[in-house]
Amino acid sequence: MRIAIIGAGCSGLTAIKHLIEAGIKDVICYEKTDQIGGNWVYTATPSHSSISITTHTISSKPMSQFSDFPMPPDYPDYPSHQQILAYFQAYAQHFQLEQYIRFQVAVLQVHEIQNERWRLTLSDGTQPEFDFLLVANGHLSNPRHPDWKKNFSGKYLHSHDFKSNHGFENQRVLIVGAGNSGCDCAIETSRNAASVDMSLRSPQYVIPKLIMGKPTDTFAAAMRWLPRYMQSWLQRLTLRIQIGRYRDYGLPEPDFSPTQAHPTVNSEIFDRIRHGKIHPRPGIESVTGKTIRFTDGSIAEYDAVIAATGYITSFPFFDRDFLNWENTAHIPLYLRIFHPDHPSLFFIGLIQPQGCIWTLAEAQSRLVSQFLTGRVCLPDNWQTLAVTEGKYWAQQFLARPRHSLEVHYYPYLREIQRLHTQK
Repeated sequence: MRIAIIGAGCSGLTAIKHLIEAGIKDVICYEKTDQIGGNWVYTATPSHSSISITTHTISSKPMSQFSDFPMPPDYPDYPSHQQILAYFQAYAQHFQLEQYIRFQVAVLQVHEIQNERWRLTLSDGTQPEFDFLLVANGHLSNPRHPDWKKNFSGKYLHSHDFKSNHGFENQRVLIVGAGNSGCDCAIETSRNAASVDMSLRSPQYVIPKLIMGKPTDTFAAAMRWLPRYMQSWLQRLTLRIQIGRYRDYGLPEPDFSPTQAHPTVNSEIFDRIRHGKIHPRPGIESVTGKTIRFTDGSIAEYDAVIAATGYITSFPFFDRDFLNWENTAHIPLYLRIFHPDHPSLFFIGLIQPQGCIWTLAEAQSRLVSQFLTGRVCLPDNWQTLAVTEGKYWAQQFLARPRHSLEVHYYPYLREIQRLHTQK
């Protein structure tokens, strides 16, 4: 069998590794840049990557390691983007993955051809054909912009293009959104801007990186066997003890369970708010020039706006008539991997877990490689499950665009592992 992989980021790398390990040798991975790492390749100017110069992981070292390749012992609890890229480079070198990667070759178009095979149109002018296709292009490259973007006459950029606080000196800055990127942008610009406000349209759980001296995700992992309602109660109690009430920081108080939304993991934001360096604001009602009116009736002027408003799930190499999930509430894939209408098409890393993404991408890759070599069988009704499962995950979280790819880390991982034990 001949297999193509799109993208040599964390998901593409582990996909190559597990396919080769399973005995499949005819594998080609196409990477449009000149190196591995995907989103973790920092660039000083806007590019495919969404990380800034100060980006660190929000999942801890113990919870962010591939199962057979531990991070160096001198790495901190929350590694920097430089350390994560070095880790992926070491992973690729250790398992000799680069020989399967074609660098600086972009996949321009993908067409399904006879017998459920795939023809790829590449930037080098060739059109190779494959029996199976693994899509691992990531989902943090197509920014979602607010409707009022064109109404603002000051400096505007999406958090995807935020690289450092350079250029915001002595400016009045508004950050729109309090997710992980929004908080990072607010903290960094607050170091040199004249003022920084942060607009929240709805309540958001902001969780410190350490709870009782332990990384938050390792603390939460100890509770994973408890019923969901008990986990939620303990998480709320722990947060109350750790940070108090959100309204003490001028933030709206969440009226939903912590497990119903993707968390923001950040400790420094609380300090910056209480020191008067960041000022929370409600949602935006209207924008005219540099003047912004908020839903509470207040008005303020800004020199710059950074929109941390998330991303659109897109696949530019597929015709929109063939596949378009840009505005769907849920993704109809079995285990977020297998497409019900195209059995030779697989997605790796098309998830937004409450935890580390690439450890789940590793589990996905292992499952696909075992499936292709006949060591694992899918349920007879897997195509029906693809639809019902997508609806199930949508019901587990608040109805927001950011949750269209969301999964609970351990329940999702157990579903993948369950297939391995059935044969």
